[in-house]
Amino acid sequence: MSEQIRVNYLQDISDKILSEKQSLIKHKTQLDSHQTSIKLDSLLQEWRENIIDIYALSVASDLETSFSVLKEWGREAVDTLVNYNLPLELALDEVRDYRNLIGHMIKDEAIELNLPLADFYELISNFDAVVDRAVHWLSISYTRVFYTRIHVAEASALELSIPVIKISDKIGVLPIIGDIDTQRAQELMNKALLKGSELSLEHIIIDLSGVPIIDTMVADRLIKVVRALSLLGIKVTLSGIRPEIAQTMVNLGVDVSDIPVTSNLHMAMERLLKVKIA
Repeated sequence: MSEQIRVNYLQDISDKILSEKQSLIKHKTQLDSHQTSIKLDSLLQEWRENIIDIYALSVASDLETSFSVLKEWGREAVDTLVNYNLPLELALDEVRDYRNLIGHMIKDEAIELNLPLADFYELISNFDAVVDRAVHWLSISYTRVFYTRIHVAEASALELSIPVIKISDKIGVLPIIGDIDTQRAQELMNKALLKGSELSLEHIIIDLSGVPIIDTMVADRLIKVVRALSLLGIKVTLSGIRPEIAQTMVNLGVDVSDIPVTSNLHMAMERLLKVKIA
């Protein structure tokens, strides 16, 4: 078979796939068991048209061209999934289902056109390569985008979990609630120094009443925060140290003899504001 005849055959198969586009979409829609919104149905319609176009393109074009178009489709597909909180499996099902539907169509057309076995093998190999790349690209891109958003949300939550609250012109409160790990301890250091300086504070009350446990790392970082604040001219009072935490700090050899300590935030505020708080 001459190269031109082979190209014509492949183009015929590609054109056949495109001519059956709406029929393929209708068939796939009937296979779906999940309920979707009207807006999402519209997005899926466009999504499905694009993947069929790419599969048809893979038949008549070289792999490099197909991969380039596929990459752009994958990026848009992932954005749709993430923006609508849809699972990755939805996209992978689309890719696999159309692989089967179009794969059967390619086989039937190849038989009808008497496509030589060697040409049919190359055609199917290229088609499978495009499908495999689609699965790979969707999986990698979805994971990257998903975890990027998670990390952004975690960073925002971490920042909000360590607020410095200004209660008077020169006094602020830094309440800590929950466990303190290495990352949160570093955020504590950064937030205390940044906000203490930004708010022109002279005194910060670090309230530990919501901290369930303190280990060696946390105790060491806490003392470092106090020392660092002192270099900025900001004094620190520790409040809300529960008996079990106090015992742990003593056992760890943590020296807080030079740091003002109160049993609760209420008492610390009364002492610093020098007023009786009802």
